[in-house]
Amino acid sequence: MAVPLVDSYGRIHRDLRISVTDRCNFRCTYCMPAEGMTWQPRDELLSFEEISRVASLMVERFGVDNIRLTGGEPTVRAQLPRLVSMLAELPVDLALTTNGATLALVAEDLARAGLRRINVSCDSLRRERFAEITKRDSLDKVLDGIDAALTAGLAPVKLNVVVMRGVNEDELVDFADYGRRTGVVVRFIEFMPLDAQEQWTARQVVTYDEIVARIGSVYPLEEVARGSAPAERFRYADGGGEIGVIASVTRSFCSTCDRVRLTADGQFRTCLFATDDHDLRGALRGGASDDELAAIVSSAVAGKWAGHGIGQVHFIRPNRSMSQIGG
Repeated sequence: MAVPLVDSYGRIHRDLRISVTDRCNFRCTYCMPAEGMTWQPRDELLSFEEISRVASLMVERFGVDNIRLTGGEPTVRAQLPRLVSMLAELPVDLALTTNGATLALVAEDLARAGLRRINVSCDSLRRERFAEITKRDSLDKVLDGIDAALTAGLAPVKLNVVVMRGVNEDELVDFADYGRRTGVVVRFIEFMPLDAQEQWTARQVVTYDEIVARIGSVYPLEEVARGSAPAERFRYADGGGEIGVIASVTRSFCSTCDRVRLTADGQFRTCLFATDDHDLRGALRGGASDDELAAIVSSAVAGKWAGHGIGQVHFIRPNRSMSQIGG
């Protein structure tokens, strides 16, 4: 029988985020430097079998019931549908986060392999701005990927938008229009201090209140109750769908967070902003038993902090960029 994975604050952790690669086909400045990124050697990344073993352990020992595959960009990992089919055998809600650039090529294969849901990251609907943010002229490919995901039945499709002052905050209503037109659930994310350039400032954050007010002035919104999910949800009063706002900076949800993370190189992390790693790769390749792996996980979660403290004097940035941690 599974024993819930509980930290010292009483939070039960049921959501596992697995990064399958640190590589990406974009160069978003808040995720990685435009030049000079050093990719991890292939043999330092967990194999599909190693990922599957950790995932199975988390489900069977600790009752994890949500698994999300991330990167870097997960679709650049060769034979990704094979990993999906391995994880789809577990009794979990299996999802994936992607930038969508190659999604049109693999959406059907991923759905056939057992993927249930998908999140696509896209920070502009304007071609030139999109290219400036990502260093790639690929907006049409991303939008085609979203269409392919909808056709493949990967529902709901959610669109993640990192809102940055002076960059794309003037597109809030454009994104709302896109979601209402396509049925995609748009989730607006406050800009967090995880940029590879380490130039984040609070001034760049377009806040929860601003986002809700801007969209609500055009399309009246009704709040929907939120559980442990990171997004505060709102439905359109006219029935035109819903949006979400992930306010990691101004309305921290640390007290209800139920997520833990496994990096592509096999490090277990208890928070997106964790400053320490717990080495599962070394244990896996050193012949550790399931009991020994479980002990590493339990000890790590038992020591999880209360929250990241963004904006407070004691806040410490993690020593990895977003592409190395996983979304």
